Amino acid sequence: MSESSTSVDLVANLRHEIGRLSPGDRLPSSRDLVARYRVSPVTVSRAIATLVTEGVVVTRPGSGTYVAARKKAGANVAQTSWQTVALTDRAVDTRLVSESPGPPQPGTILLDGGYLHRSLQPTKALGSALARAARRPDAWDRAPTTGLAALRSIFASAVGGSVIADDVLVTAGGQSGLSMAFRAIAGPGSPVLVESPTYPGALAAARAAGLRPVPVPMDDAGIRPDLLADAFDLTGARLLYCQPTYHNPTGLTLAQERRQEIIDVAHAAGAFVLEDDFARNLGHGGHTPPPLITDDANGTVVYLTSLTKPAAPSLRIGALIARGPVMSRLRAIRMVDDFFVARPLQDAAVELLSSPSWDRHLRSLASALRERCEVLAGAIARERPDWVIGRHPTGGLHLWVQLPRGADDAQVADAARRHGVALSTGRHFFATEPPAPYLRLAFAATVDSTELTAAARRLAGL
Repeated sequence: MSESSTSVDLVANLRHEIGRLSPGDRLPSSRDLVARYRVSPVTVSRAIATLVTEGVVVTRPGSGTYVAARKKAGANVAQTSWQTVALTDRAVDTRLVSESPGPPQPGTILLDGGYLHRSLQPTKALGSALARAARRPDAWDRAPTTGLAALRSIFASAVGGSVIADDVLVTAGGQSGLSMAFRAIAGPGSPVLVESPTYPGALAAARAAGLRPVPVPMDDAGIRPDLLADAFDLTGARLLYCQPTYHNPTGLTLAQERRQEIIDVAHAAGAFVLEDDFARNLGHGGHTPPPLITDDANGTVVYLTSLTKPAAPSLRIGALIARGPVMSRLRAIRMVDDFFVARPLQDAAVELLSSPSWDRHLRSLASALRERCEVLAGAIARERPDWVIGRHPTGGLHLWVQLPRGADDAQVADAARRHGVALSTGRHFFATEPPAPYLRLAFAATVDSTELTAAARRLAGL
């Protein structure tokens, strides 16, 4: 583990310890902290310096480190009550922040993650790619609005079909692409159809754009075309947001016989399909169907993909692919939002995707995700037989679990957190009231498969 990450862990542990002390109490000596946490003196010095900067502790040369006086309630607090009246527009869903349980306690096993654990990331390849990108003579020049030509060509080739580089707009990750697409396609106040359940970040982005999410039920084969047609007729919606491959949170893949039907239903309604293909590179080793856009002959599908999930959280590189006037809208929004995506990141993405190490990483990742999925599913079946796992996914990062009738997913998640396991409640994945209590369990954010088994054992004691 790196020195910096160890220092962050030590700061978190010391904050927890300081919370049990009173102002003026002396912290253990540096020598004691080195022995207790098995870290270096440099790590201890960095952690103490961080806490001093935050005003949590004070140091007295020759004496030691002491808990600082608590700030009095109300002291130096801005009077902001007037903002409640000024912020009358509730389009931005603040529940994503206000309902967050906060950082987990040390030792908590993370089953609520949406990214790969560091051990699954191609960190060496990423470092090499970024170093090569930084050495380019034009590394800090302005990038084209639509993205580097080489990167757009790579994205177009990965999708295949009739997609060409001119159809590609490079984005700062998938979430940025979602926000751009919602604002480009639908006007404020418009309905947008979504799978039920669906990705909470998409619901938040749609509402922030002034749109009204309308749920369309799914079954084991994906979104139901018959109910989708009814929803278009009833609402007059001109946009469907969907995840046909390795759906988040259920892990389902849209059945082959429904793929063209979904496109045809949307086209008949004069509507767009926003295909979120975030998990394209997260398959578990089996066959991954091609994107919907490869079967689209009318410009109905706007395609979104990202490198963030299969690579690393801070590789904020994605792509929107569209044909026709909607691409002009997307490019215009890019000029309003941020002009272009940082060139060094784009160059690094080109270096990474062009390297043989990328294909090796994807093969290794598929094997690791398959193993972790099987381990967690088996452990949950043994330790919590009352929790029902839906169809086991063949790709993605999560298991979708239905709780017994009458259970409360929020209470279960709170109890699990007290037992040292962080979970995602199912209610956040529904645009309206959930039909049953669910949990989403991530199997890619833990250190290894051993932690997944340990988490299931802890959940058995709820």
